[in-house]
Amino acid sequence: MKINYQWLKEFVDIELSPRLLASNLTMIGHAVDSVEEVGEHSILEFDLTSNRPDCLSHLGIAREVSALTGKPWKLPFTQLKESQTRTEQVTAVEIRETALCPRYTARVIRGVKVSPSPSWLVSRLESLGLRSINNVADITNLVLVELGHPLHAFYLDQLRGQRIVVRRAWDDETLTTLDGIKRDLSPEMLVIADAERAVALAGIMGGAETEITHSTRNVLLESAYFNPASVRQTARALRMSTEASYRFERGTDYEAAVIASDRAASLIAELAGGEVLSEIIDVRVPLEERKAITFRPNRYHQLIGLEVSLEAAAKVLRSLGLAAAEDAPAHILSAVPPSWRGDLAIEEDLVEEVARISGYDSLRPTLPGGAGAGSYLRGESGRREVRRTLAGMGYHEAIGFSFVNSDEDRLLSSTPEEARLMLQNPIDETQSQMRTTLLVGLLDALSRNINRGTRNVRLYEMGKCFEAGAEERPREIERLGLVITGARNETDWEAAATGVDFFDVKGAIEAIIENLGKNRAEFSPSETIGYLHPGRAAVVSLGGNEVGFLGQLHPRIASVYKFKQEVYLAELDFGALSGSEAVEIRYRPLPKFPAVVRDLSLLISNKVAYADVEGTIYGLAIPELVGVRLFDIYSGEELPGGKRSIALSLRFRADDRTLTDAEINAAQSLIVTALAEAVAAEVR
Repeated sequence: MKINYQWLKEFVDIELSPRLLASNLTMIGHAVDSVEEVGEHSILEFDLTSNRPDCLSHLGIAREVSALTGKPWKLPFTQLKESQTRTEQVTAVEIRETALCPRYTARVIRGVKVSPSPSWLVSRLESLGLRSINNVADITNLVLVELGHPLHAFYLDQLRGQRIVVRRAWDDETLTTLDGIKRDLSPEMLVIADAERAVALAGIMGGAETEITHSTRNVLLESAYFNPASVRQTARALRMSTEASYRFERGTDYEAAVIASDRAASLIAELAGGEVLSEIIDVRVPLEERKAITFRPNRYHQLIGLEVSLEAAAKVLRSLGLAAAEDAPAHILSAVPPSWRGDLAIEEDLVEEVARISGYDSLRPTLPGGAGAGSYLRGESGRREVRRTLAGMGYHEAIGFSFVNSDEDRLLSSTPEEARLMLQNPIDETQSQMRTTLLVGLLDALSRNINRGTRNVRLYEMGKCFEAGAEERPREIERLGLVITGARNETDWEAAATGVDFFDVKGAIEAIIENLGKNRAEFSPSETIGYLHPGRAAVVSLGGNEVGFLGQLHPRIASVYKFKQEVYLAELDFGALSGSEAVEIRYRPLPKFPAVVRDLSLLISNKVAYADVEGTIYGLAIPELVGVRLFDIYSGEELPGGKRSIALSLRFRADDRTLTDAEINAAQSLIVTALAEAVAAEVR
């Protein structure tokens, strides 16, 4: 928002230079991004917080300057001369939706001459980036930036029945707005109508049929208060944002409607001629009376760390327009906020007001007090262990949005349609669904990395996914997702061309499960996961329960993302993983006796997985067997069809003695026999 420094001085006496004023206003919470010289004007550009709509005007900033400097603020001079004819003799106002429009005022100016605005008015508007239209429209914009209260001028003769009806839009009703666009309306939208049709979107934009033109002679001036939520909902639904809606949807001053109307009517009579009819029509439903808020100096000290007297706090609050009454014996004060400060509701709000006007620069750095010791939330130690494990394997953590593109989510998830959660009012139409999988965000992040030249990528994410369930609230599922592509070891120049594969992801999952202290995972091939490459996909199970999957991204999906290199991914149900049975951890002293290593070469079927071989060996529970390692795989024409050769290294050791050859031979014979029975293995 822009404020004209020279114009601001008409509301409050300012002795500070524009840049010093900008610095002081920033220190009390109104950040000034820049100060620019535009011709003879000094323009301050503010970045205001959404809870301070009262500052979206020169008057609003003047009030803050007044509190800062002690100089009184004043309203612009208004000299209103009214005719003998009463407004109600030529028009009428009816409010059918008082909850959405509790106040609507209408004033009529007859016999105006619409023409270009005088140079001073054009200069003021253009200094703030506003385009001059004509004298009547420019005056409504002038009052908007002066007082912060939006107005609208109707061509009275074009209002059928010459009356105003504030109502909801009808089914299938349309309105062509001032920007020339035909809008489809719905009953959830509040409109300003005449006797027959809608002529404006309440609080947003007027209609083209009642626009002020050079042939206009009679003007109906609207000044109203609209429900902020209603204006916001309509503006979002129609994808509109105007200077009026920006203010109405944040909340305007209910009591400023007549003040703004009087100011605009007097300027129209002065610059466009005509007579202002007497007795403004003011249809209103009073808002709930503002309640007094208690302020306690000891609470101020607890929150801010500074001392303040009742008198000093009352002075600050009165300078901001609050009616403050001190209760010295109770050492408290009560303050009623003014109509323009809708953001003040609780004691902490008053604490903040006193602190910012007194000066944040007076705060002293202190350490917060504390007692007791903290503890991890449930499952947090497991999450930290996963992060440590994956960081050690070269993975980087990604944090994606919970809102995703529904088409992308369908590509990467088998969740049924009825379980998907669509947003009724999405911030972005392309992200209108709550995610059911982490893979959408991970693949989007991978795509951005590859498009920017980073082709060796390892990412993971832990986060919630959402599905509709039998209960009213959505079901939240915590998942762990992995994605990996590129070289296995890009720093090794000899092996830089060797890419990652299925087993890199499998190894990461095994490391996670081992470091979480869980039982060994089981991996079984799967052909039913549509977004994974057939023959390069597997389901992960713990204790017979499926906890996730891994595999290569299907070429069909890879082509959608324009990936030209193989991409491997995995997704685990982290809740099921962390909740599975843990392995009892046992410790033993360092060995005192040497280990004996025996190599075993076996001929097995190509259809036999190494996991079955290893599982069979460990299943024998031979106390002296401390390790099994696969160190060679061979396939060749000299081997029988459908067979391959594997070489295992078996490591034996006893804790209390040196093993004899007879003991080792017996153990090895037991292993060979078990493998022959379980997987039809033959010793070579």
